Amino acid sequence: MKKHLLVAAALVLASVASAQKTTITVGVFPDLDSVVKAALPGFNKKFPNIEVKINSLAYADHHNALTTALATGSGANDVVAIDFGYIAKFAEGNGLVDLSKAPYNAKSLSKNFVAYTFPQSTTQDGRIVAMPTDIGPGSMYYRTDLLSKAGVKATDLTKSWDSYVAAGKKIAAANPGTVLIPDASEVATIIIRSGLKTGEGLYFDKDNKVLVGPSNPRFVQAFTVAKQIRDAKLDARVGAAFSSDWTTGFQKGNFATEVSGAWLVGHMQNWLAKDYAGKWNATQLPGNTFTSYGGSFYGIPTQSKNKAAAWELIKYLTTDRDQQILAFKTTGAFPALLAAQNAPLFNEGVPYLANQKARVLWRQAALKIKPIDVNRLDPVAEQIVNDSLSAVLDGSKTVEQALTEAQQLIARRAR
Repeated sequence: MKKHLLVAAALVLASVASAQKTTITVGVFPDLDSVVKAALPGFNKKFPNIEVKINSLAYADHHNALTTALATGSGANDVVAIDFGYIAKFAEGNGLVDLSKAPYNAKSLSKNFVAYTFPQSTTQDGRIVAMPTDIGPGSMYYRTDLLSKAGVKATDLTKSWDSYVAAGKKIAAANPGTVLIPDASEVATIIIRSGLKTGEGLYFDKDNKVLVGPSNPRFVQAFTVAKQIRDAKLDARVGAAFSSDWTTGFQKGNFATEVSGAWLVGHMQNWLAKDYAGKWNATQLPGNTFTSYGGSFYGIPTQSKNKAAAWELIKYLTTDRDQQILAFKTTGAFPALLAAQNAPLFNEGVPYLANQKARVLWRQAALKIKPIDVNRLDPVAEQIVNDSLSAVLDGSKTVEQALTEAQQLIARRAR
């Protein structure tokens, strides 16, 4: 009986979406606005009675506006894009529709996606608040010309983190004005995200116990290696990615390596480092590490009056193989849908990377990335950890002092 009711509900949802003339809004940020725009001709052909209006804001403005809209219960779009960095923040609230329930039944679709994506948008009580659309399998990019001049091979960089630092010293010495990496904190971020045990999140375990502290090897190694890089003057101290100093460093060719998601190549070839095409290659992250650099999701605010049509758009953007491939062609956003990763395009060389078949590397990395459980206090813990790392990098605290204080602060906030 229950199964028949679910089927009936799904049929009602589909008929409502296709029969009535409906206008829905989708709130996005660049470059997802380009993806949705490219998708509309195909979507409109399939659903001629659904008109889609795109509302695009800058990355931070979009998420700030969404935070306000969900908190006040008004002003949200019918479909909202959410970056992975904000998923934990929105997941524990009640502002987004639970897509695990009928008539959506999103859980039944999870087998079609890269394994680690659905856990990112699933709450501790089992609600699915958003559907994954693209992922950022981690990769290390390196300047082949700078390595060659220093007599360094890519394998020297990836063998281990100690080897990465040692190779970096050789590269910097052979190429005056060059640094190994934009900011030492980037390395700490990777190490913190690697080697997680089943049931562990980044900062909390499944029982909400704080994992940050001087007895956790992940955090000790992360802080220690980052400090080694800073002390050896191997980073440019630019802070966050996409800052003006970060951008300038790329444009001047000052960085020997960068660690980021597969999506970075799109930025490099289009504006970030156009003059260095053919001089960059990609490889896996150092130390046999596999981690995700972001990813995008689509959710439906509970306040939406057009949930049926909104769900049809989300399904089209996330589960349609041709559309996922088109999104990849449009912006380089690596598809979360497994079927899309088997397209012939993924076996082709990447012109910017000297025709290296880097997409094969990224596909391999995506399959090895482990799910990370999200916690509503992840954003709070992340800020505390980042502040503690800054204190270590500037020499005002030791690794043990910084992690002890971070553990105490996070525990206090978690009570």
